[in-house]
Amino acid sequence: MKYTVITGASSGIGYQAALAFAARGKNIIVVARREDKLGELKKEISSFHPDVEVVTMTADLSRSENVYSFYESLKPYQIETLINNAGFGNFDSVADQNLSKIESMLRLNIEAVTVLSTLFVRDYQNVADTQLINVSSGGGYTIVADAVTYCATKFYVSAFTEGLAQELESKGAQMKAKILAPAATETEFAQRSFDVNEFEYNGSVPQYHTAKEMAQFMLDLYDSDKVVGIVNGESYEFKLVDPIYPYAKRSSNN
Repeated sequence: MKYTVITGASSGIGYQAALAFAARGKNIIVVARREDKLGELKKEISSFHPDVEVVTMTADLSRSENVYSFYESLKPYQIETLINNAGFGNFDSVADQNLSKIESMLRLNIEAVTVLSTLFVRDYQNVADTQLINVSSGGGYTIVADAVTYCATKFYVSAFTEGLAQELESKGAQMKAKILAPAATETEFAQRSFDVNEFEYNGSVPQYHTAKEMAQFMLDLYDSDKVVGIVNGESYEFKLVDPIYPYAKRSSNN
């Protein structure tokens, strides 16, 4: 049996992605901090797709030690796709940002993605039909005012994943690495970014996608031969494109 692993699956894009992949008959392993939300997700999948196996794992991946133990817990399973979706944002000027929150964001958005991607590549790069999908942001290609540090974390995710995709291709590896870059999406992202209990997208955000729409875009990316699936921040059109960042191959003289 093969499994699709999705981090940050207790809500938003991760939750909807689990439903979308399960609808295709994919067995699912989901991880998040909130066990109750994962239980709700498992129940929903089981009610519509009783033949799909759903494994739930509770972990806070913003803690470095949990990242390694989480990956170790995946060892008994054959992984087909790893989706690094867990992450959060922050809206503050650099001078005003809460460094405790920022340190946690750096560990989750950058460190956890890097460690999980690396371990997955080591184990599966030569296994046919495997995919790594890392979730970045439109803010991983455009710096947004009062979200400089968050955008910088997503610039890292975009550059790291695009570079990895080209590295794998140059080595003739079987695995494909891809990047999903949403724009504003109706999830809990704004609540965490602004540190508020509630946020209403309708009326507050001029344009946005639903998490269900973004999950469908993720499936479109999964099905494609392109590396980047990105939402245009002005038109909100979703496009599948080749790597955006320049990639300089190492010279034999270096």
